[in-house]
Amino acid sequence: MFKKILIANRGEIALRVIRTCREMGIKTVAVYSTADKDSLHVKFADEAVCIGKPASVDSYLNIPFIMAAAEITNADAIHPGYGFLAENAKFAQICAESGIKFIGPTPDMINAMGDKITAKQTMIAAGVPVVPGLDGLLESVEHAKKSAAEIGYPVIMKATAGGGGKGMRVVWKEEDIEKAFETAKTEAAASFKNDGIYMEKFVEEPRHIEIQVAGDQFGNVCHLSERDCSIQRRHQKLVEESPSPFMTNELRERMGEAAIKAASAINYESVGTVEFLVDKHRNFYFMEMNTRIQVEHCVTEEVVNFDLIKEQIKIAAGHKISGQNYYPMMHAIECRINAEDPYADFRPSPGKITVLHTPGGHGVRVDSHVYAGYVIPPYYDSMIGKLITVAQTREEAIDTMYRALSEYVIEGVKTTIPFHLQLMKNEDFRSGNFNTKFLESFVLK
Repeated sequence: MFKKILIANRGEIALRVIRTCREMGIKTVAVYSTADKDSLHVKFADEAVCIGKPASVDSYLNIPFIMAAAEITNADAIHPGYGFLAENAKFAQICAESGIKFIGPTPDMINAMGDKITAKQTMIAAGVPVVPGLDGLLESVEHAKKSAAEIGYPVIMKATAGGGGKGMRVVWKEEDIEKAFETAKTEAAASFKNDGIYMEKFVEEPRHIEIQVAGDQFGNVCHLSERDCSIQRRHQKLVEESPSPFMTNELRERMGEAAIKAASAINYESVGTVEFLVDKHRNFYFMEMNTRIQVEHCVTEEVVNFDLIKEQIKIAAGHKISGQNYYPMMHAIECRINAEDPYADFRPSPGKITVLHTPGGHGVRVDSHVYAGYVIPPYYDSMIGKLITVAQTREEAIDTMYRALSEYVIEGVKTTIPFHLQLMKNEDFRSGNFNTKFLESFVLK
């Protein structure tokens, strides 16, 4: 087992990793930008190293500085968390060449799933259902028009190197193709320095359901059931839950089997997530694979009673997994509490938290790195924390969530708590009648 792990991340995920490491008797090293010098992950780690100025490119994305921090502290492994360098194959390769274990998959595995075209071709070969679409990149507007006619409208254009809704455009008719093609390429180039665009059938009224998987260095792969992430705005998740209210036992088995096929196709090691779109007829299609721990991993942990960070570290250290699949024993819901104003189109609201009271009680978990007096910097993701509730039934989990949200007090900045409170009382949400377009018609009062 590792003696010392450097966490190449910040905020709640850095604190989450530190907690598990402490339970495992592993020393930790926090890295931080000058904007994060007072963050809890800096205070709770055994050692801390400043790696640069506030901008991510000068700190949390600065590979030479992170590697230097690992070397001077004698860390024998690096945990990347999520975001930043978590799915950066170059970083994973540099770690390997430096004799420091990257706690995650190999560079080849990251590359295999990082490029959407390559990933889709790999899934087709493995027998995993994919959304009908173009084989390869769009070469021109005329090529896009011809491809859309063959696939059938509506279609969606996506950045091959993309994520988070960047470089993505839905097209309903031919006259809109040219504008969508140009804007998608421009946005993709600006966001990912890669303007490659591909096209596939647009799945109407979709659910976003993902399967948590784990694989070891010995070829064993298992799944830990599903999470429903359909409540989202501009392709950014706001609420996640497990099990999905849309799921059936038969569909769970088929999606779990497909996720294992997907991971096995690249001999996957570490924990990861296979994401699917599921249409209203319960047909499911591979969307992408995230080769890292997810923000919403806590939901799975609560319903199957399993520490995914511990499993990730053990796999990286060469331990075998059990190989058994895991199924929900409870129902859990997670609300992302962001420093955003839901009454102003979720505009970021950085600043100083003047008053903070976090909820507690039976069935309540809060993963957060903030405290009263903490200043939320404007340079990073606006997440304050994650509120998770767990109960025997979905209705009870929702009721516990509403109660917990009601006693969650954050002053000094705007938060998404008012949105979540109204969502928990919405009849369509409570009945499970929603899809990824749900928030387009949701009116905040």
